[in-house]
Amino acid sequence: MIIEVTDPEDPRVHEYTHLTDVALRRVLEPAAGLYLAESSTVIRRAVAAGHSPRSLLLAPRWLESVADILVTVGGAPDGGAVPVYLAPEELLRTITGFHLHRGALAAMHRPALGTVGEVLARARGGAGARRVVVLEDIVDHTNVGAVVRSAAALGVDAVLVTPRCADPLYRRAVRVSMGTIFQVPWTRIDPWPGGIDLLHSLGFTVAALALGADTVPLDELAARPPERLALVLGTEGDGLASRTIARADLAVSIPMAGGVDSLNVAAAGAVAFWATRT
Repeated sequence: MIIEVTDPEDPRVHEYTHLTDVALRRVLEPAAGLYLAESSTVIRRAVAAGHSPRSLLLAPRWLESVADILVTVGGAPDGGAVPVYLAPEELLRTITGFHLHRGALAAMHRPALGTVGEVLARARGGAGARRVVVLEDIVDHTNVGAVVRSAAALGVDAVLVTPRCADPLYRRAVRVSMGTIFQVPWTRIDPWPGGIDLLHSLGFTVAALALGADTVPLDELAARPPERLALVLGTEGDGLASRTIARADLAVSIPMAGGVDSLNVAAAGAVAFWATRT
């Protein structure tokens, strides 16, 4: 169903307005049961993962790039229940609050999250997860998306995020992950760090990536990896909470050179995922 939009205050596109207000979107998107997917590539991956769009918003010149998606979801010009809103690019900028470089946005139905036990049991085709990453209170959506992309590329079976961690389905996180958030199983682990007890009960050795004199070098862990390993990455700046490190089975550090004391959390995650890949 193709609908031309001429008014930025059109109530039919209210889900796309004022996207630069991060605090508002953090509250609105989970509460309203939606998230936003940006670019035809990301939307296509979301649909392939079984997610359903509520609507699409794009400039007319990008309509052809999403034609296959529209056929799949029933929004093709010849009929279908999914509305496709078309607006000139300047009007799109007014509606969304930014220049839409990648051509298309979709308001997607947010799927219900499974429990930690369910998500980990489904991994590896039902054989169960062997490598997982826990993101503790990471607040930058770009970092969350980058960690998820590395996890997908380097064979991590699932991503667990703590209650105060940024939303992996926030538009920027989804975009930076290049849609890989739809292929890596994820859910919230709550409470935290009490959830470490649950990971232990599921057979995981919990390794906290941290700085300090009493840490095990990453290459030692990689040389004798446990059968099931949960790597915990901490928030930007302060790193992992001391109570998290205390409850973990071991603290692990990445050996540094050149006077550098640490890496960005996304870079550290990629190094750890590569070293412990199976």
